[in-house]
Amino acid sequence: MPLQYTVDDLLDVMAKLRDPNTGCPWDIKQTFRSIVPSTVEEVYELVDAIEREDWDHIGEELGDVMFQVVFYAQMGKEQGRFDFQQVVHTLTEKLIRRHPHVFADQKSSVSEDDVKRNWELIKQQERELKSQSRVLDDIPSALPALTRAQKLTKRAATVGFDWPHISQVLEQLKSEVVELEEAIASGDQRHSAEELGDLLFCAANMARHLKVDAEQCLRDGNAKFERRFAYIEDNTKGSLSHSNLEAMDALWHEAKKKGL
Repeated sequence: MPLQYTVDDLLDVMAKLRDPNTGCPWDIKQTFRSIVPSTVEEVYELVDAIEREDWDHIGEELGDVMFQVVFYAQMGKEQGRFDFQQVVHTLTEKLIRRHPHVFADQKSSVSEDDVKRNWELIKQQERELKSQSRVLDDIPSALPALTRAQKLTKRAATVGFDWPHISQVLEQLKSEVVELEEAIASGDQRHSAEELGDLLFCAANMARHLKVDAEQCLRDGNAKFERRFAYIEDNTKGSLSHSNLEAMDALWHEAKKKGL
């Protein structure tokens, strides 16, 4: 059986890469801030592989994400702030604390709704311990905007600030469209941008009420646009730059009829 590396081997490799005397020059000069873009990129590459069901590469992409974790942990260790073992300990402790229905001595039968309510209660207690007293305090500002909008409305809903029926959300969405139309008609670009933001925020709230992920909906919409535009490219005689909107629109509707 071929040699199987372990987590300890991975941590040892990371330490050697960061060795100030014999390590890799690129790895040595990195900081917490400098590798953030790489972290975001690796996560999106993992998401892409999962969405394409590229099973041959999902494991590899998970490894790339894990490398980001051990990179941060190594830098934390060098600065005397935390190490990989502490990261694992904190995560394990948090999972046990947030799942009392699984790990408590006295287990009881609970519904999914009970789990969600308990989860929010526990998170509120955690926020208070961190002096984050406001309901929305711990929602990261660096999240993708649609994802953050959905989380903001979800958190606000836990204290009753929510439309009780999806029809009311739809009416609000229509109202935002009207307000955007009025802003555009006024010629005020800044106001138009503000109203467009309100519309997008309301759309994210609609996604939450539909129990779907707003970011995923837009990714799917992007993929659909790419498929249909590719159909236009493949079926246009000559260059697209020499075509016209009417011809391209006709091909767009052909693609739509074909279910692309």
